[in-house]
Amino acid sequence: MNYMTLKEAAEKWGVSPRRVNYYCADDRIPGAVKMATVWLIPKEAEKPVDRRYKK
Repeated sequence: MNYMTLKEAAEKWGVSPRRVNYYCADDRIPGAVKMATVWLIPKEAEKPVDRRYKK
């Protein structure tokens, strides 16, 4: 499986790497794995819905 880093995911989804880290830590990205201290996100993963805002 191909993975991308927090920085690559942040650029793809238009959010900060810190926000992507929160998504990973909250188990909101299926298939994300933590290798040592770095999260790896599947390249085909879609951006999770941001729960901070109501629509």
